[in-house]
Amino acid sequence: MSSSKRKIETISSDISSDEVFEYIGNGQTVPKDVVKVSFHPSVIEVEERAFEYCSSLKEVVFNEGLQKIRSQAFDECNSLQSINIPSTVTKIENDSFSHCNSLREVVLNVGLKKIRHHTFYKCESLTSITIPSSVTEVEREAFHECTELRELVLNDGLKKINHSAFQYCSSLQSIALPSTVTKIGEFVFDSCTNLRDVVLNEGLQTIKMRAFDSCTSLERITIPSSVTEVEKEAFNSCTNLREVVLNDGTKKIKAGAFGGCTSIERITIPSTVIEIKEDAFRSCRSLREVVLHNEEVQIDEEVQIGDNAFTNCSSLERFKFPGLWTRLDDIIQAGQTDIEAKLDNISSVEWRGGELSIPIVRQQIERPWGMDTVVELDKEKLTTVKRLIGTMKSRRLQHCLNWHYGNQRLTRQTYQALLIEVRAELKCPGQLRILYCNI
Repeated sequence: MSSSKRKIETISSDISSDEVFEYIGNGQTVPKDVVKVSFHPSVIEVEERAFEYCSSLKEVVFNEGLQKIRSQAFDECNSLQSINIPSTVTKIENDSFSHCNSLREVVLNVGLKKIRHHTFYKCESLTSITIPSSVTEVEREAFHECTELRELVLNDGLKKINHSAFQYCSSLQSIALPSTVTKIGEFVFDSCTNLRDVVLNEGLQTIKMRAFDSCTSLERITIPSSVTEVEKEAFNSCTNLREVVLNDGTKKIKAGAFGGCTSIERITIPSTVIEIKEDAFRSCRSLREVVLHNEEVQIDEEVQIGDNAFTNCSSLERFKFPGLWTRLDDIIQAGQTDIEAKLDNISSVEWRGGELSIPIVRQQIERPWGMDTVVELDKEKLTTVKRLIGTMKSRRLQHCLNWHYGNQRLTRQTYQALLIEVRAELKCPGQLRILYCNI
């Protein structure tokens, strides 16, 4: 009989604290009162539930050559304080170290490919974790409710952070996403209430629903141009969020994306945005200024602002339109100053001082939960201003076209094509703008 087999037979159910139990696998029975474990060099995997509920286990020494740690292998080992995963391990399955309440230090080495769901679920003493560059995906709830986790290092190579991976990590203070991450899943950093600094990488494509919901210490966020949609409630109830930078490339701001962000004072919507869904900025009570770089708001269905998008934004008074101001300034500089008096006749429209802004309209609506103040852009005034600017520019451009055509600087075909643009009162196309500026 081999010495390892003899050892299994003579193991007592009351192991002394100095005794080291050697794990050889192959269905080996592990005493529940084991304190220290070493792994035989021949072991290539830790079997499913091998050390589950070993509440006295404090020390584990893995062997180089180990490849897999099966599901729930160390689940609820409440006395385990540190682990060092060998570089030969490529797979740690779900719940492997979940509920290890005393686990403070975890070393993951390059070679590991994926961190499965619930791997370190509710490891409430874990203070830091570095995800090695070989890991491409952190699965759902992998570090859920690691309430003492303060430091998180993510390395290039990581592509996806899935559903609730770091949800309720209430001590986490900062994160910087590597350039390789393309997806932040639902609820990933939800309720990380001490999270102050977040750096999102160019190349990120998706910020899923409630990814940063209730991150109440977050003060600033820049959405990379590679993100086309800010999804539902992505930054909902980030009550200290003061600065939001949206870049060209963003197309849709989904329902409740920034709802309840009560410290935002100003938001600039880039020209690429075509949809702002209902409740997108609901109850942003400090919001005073909305700058829209695309003035085609709910006109020809180019830009849709959903119902209640700015409901209960009690400080909001006006929407600013830099593009309209630029077009207006072109007209005035060209000598058509009669437009000034016409603009002055449109009540509450402000256009002097280098800005053009349109007022809002308010309406009280009773809801099942109480009264809402619906705050909306005065689209009638916007339409009036746009038509006025379009008409004045068309007159100027018509003159410009006639001059160039009369001086044989335009072919008849080009002239007719550009004339259609003028009569349609569309934005000045590139070639037309050149003509306009050179006359």
